[in-house]
Amino acid sequence: MSLNFARKTLTTLMLAGATLLAACEAPVSVTPMPAPDASPEIPLQSADSLTAQDYYERVQNSLLVHGLLRTDGGGPDVPFNARSLAQNFLKIALYQEYTERSGRLMARESNSYLHRWNVPIRYNITFGASVPQARRATDQREIRRYSHRLARLTNLRFSQSGERTNLHIFIVNEDERREIGPALRAILPGISPATVSSAENMARDTYCLAFASAPDQSGEYAQAIIIIRGEHPDLLRRSCIHEEIAQSMGLPNDSIDARPSIFNDDGEFGLLTSHDELLLRILYDPRLATGMTEEHARPIVNIIATELLGGSV
Repeated sequence: MSLNFARKTLTTLMLAGATLLAACEAPVSVTPMPAPDASPEIPLQSADSLTAQDYYERVQNSLLVHGLLRTDGGGPDVPFNARSLAQNFLKIALYQEYTERSGRLMARESNSYLHRWNVPIRYNITFGASVPQARRATDQREIRRYSHRLARLTNLRFSQSGERTNLHIFIVNEDERREIGPALRAILPGISPATVSSAENMARDTYCLAFASAPDQSGEYAQAIIIIRGEHPDLLRRSCIHEEIAQSMGLPNDSIDARPSIFNDDGEFGLLTSHDELLLRILYDPRLATGMTEEHARPIVNIIATELLGGSV
């Protein structure tokens, strides 16, 4: 079983965003975390959750002051060509940043093979009980809009469904996240203790997490889980939604050379860019196939990048 792991973290003095990924696959039965009662009675956030909310508000303000978390998608100041696009794709789609050793997830880049979905995406959003209704409504709208955009780029069909869900999105506050282990094990019975621990004991410098499983080492995703902190202010929440869902499509790594891109640990861009849209179009081009190595994919990727942008590779 292979499980791709993605994590968006804060890694610089200015608390810039970064992402991590690793792999491991499992047979899956879908038992989503029970949805909170629809009653208007929302439990109050705990002191820990309120402290986290204040912290991430300051994080977002710091990032914005330093010109990070851009939402413009890129422009004349960040040019790229077919050669750089192809190279960035190979680095982001065919390598993984994290691996599990001795029961721990470690930052160690290694080559992988092409992963993606070959079935329609049926996503479900589970909110922690203490996440306010207004935030839930905003997140629902953002994810719905974003899923429509991803559908156009990947030619996958996206729908929100509580049945036969294969993309599970959890937006939870501190106390709810610390107890999320049973829900993760219900969705991915083969999930490792280290992966569960990374969610339940999420470090403060981690924005959000994503896991995607591909049974039988096939490269074909069957299930994915995304965990986003409910304490995030609006732009950090959108940034997590954009990056983690895009990574769970099959772009598990990041690259310091990718620009303009959310797949870069410098945090310059907060939302999916024009460059990133092309990465997704390449990933879901029918000339590529799950399980392809870099050696097999490279000449095809070069052709597709040239078709998209012109020039030569």
